[in-house]
Amino acid sequence: MKAIYLDCAAGISGNMFLGACLQLGVPEKFLRGELDKLNLPRDFEIEISNVSKNGIGAAYVDVKLPKNFESEIIDRPNIRHLHRHEHIRNHSHRTFGDIKKIIDAAELSESVKTHALAIFGVIAKAEGKVHQRPAEEVTFHEVGAIDSIVDIAGCAICLDYLDVEKIFVSRINTGSGFVKCAHGLMQIPAPATAELLQGFKTYHFGAEKELTTPTGAAIVNALAEYSADLPEDFSSEKIGYGAGSWDLDIPNVLRIYLGEFGGQVKRHLVKLEANIDDMNPQIYDWLYQRLFNAGALDVWTTPIYMKKNRPAQMLSVLVDAEHREACIKIIFEETTTIGLRVIEIARRVEAVRKMAKVETSFGEVQCKVSAYDGKIVSITPEYEDCRRLAEKNSVPLKAVWQEALTKQEARLG
Repeated sequence: MKAIYLDCAAGISGNMFLGACLQLGVPEKFLRGELDKLNLPRDFEIEISNVSKNGIGAAYVDVKLPKNFESEIIDRPNIRHLHRHEHIRNHSHRTFGDIKKIIDAAELSESVKTHALAIFGVIAKAEGKVHQRPAEEVTFHEVGAIDSIVDIAGCAICLDYLDVEKIFVSRINTGSGFVKCAHGLMQIPAPATAELLQGFKTYHFGAEKELTTPTGAAIVNALAEYSADLPEDFSSEKIGYGAGSWDLDIPNVLRIYLGEFGGQVKRHLVKLEANIDDMNPQIYDWLYQRLFNAGALDVWTTPIYMKKNRPAQMLSVLVDAEHREACIKIIFEETTTIGLRVIEIARRVEAVRKMAKVETSFGEVQCKVSAYDGKIVSITPEYEDCRRLAEKNSVPLKAVWQEALTKQEARLG
């Protein structure tokens, strides 16, 4: 399964998490497009830049609010700013119910909504305990701000895009000193943050600053489990760095490892090959279907010439160890071959893939969006969707395909 490991040597915050996910392959345009679905009541801008923290290149994400935005306490990574009007009593608060309505109304996937609400839910519970109030009656200060809604929803969007099923976290550097909150100066970690980090290993080192924010602590509390180091069954494939806003003696970055954990950690892939020169070619369609249904990752045939210059096909099947025997059995059952070659695959490099819907004048089309190294490398409309809509609208399939591609490219940049 896909998993990530959070290395919190300089703490963790919502936008540090977002920055690291961008480096792991989440396309910036995709993230912006999904966040637009929140339909937040106020304008905001997301600034994304590449920065260097003690020589480490990292992505920095900052949510900019309008200058006339009313009194709001912002939970930014490593720093909170109190934007004052004449009196703090003019501050606009939100309840958990208010935030739930915003997320529920958004046209986001159910998994994104579930993760986002889980993070806000643990914050409500922690704040409720600190202030001795039921969770549903808690009014949010720091995490009720627009940028924190963006941070938390954005984190859920990134996890969904990367298909992450498991999250591990290291010991967490909380920082030390005091921070200004809605209720005055608070010792670091602030009460809600301390509540959220119960059960996790924490320490403070390197700066009298708030290195772990309530949003960061909530992500850990709701979704992660502690691991002193990279788990033994974790195979890292890529590393991303998300920057905080402090310049410290230590690199102010969150490092996230992305990889495989569990049964597919060291994914053992093989290629099955057979040369076939005496089989009815009509059978191949049926053979392909059976092999894919049995767990084959890919199936293809290559025209070849065998002895006495007989035209033939070389059947190739890419499959993991778990499904290898089932595919071998199918090949012997369905083809005329009497022997197979089993070739070990040393490594397979994959782009991050995600399905994204786009609305065309003919109807809705799913597109496969692939990204590598944080950049979109291909967009492919789904053939079955295009075929169905071409039949329904009595138009050429290529017209549906081209419009879907054009609109998805415009949407994702």
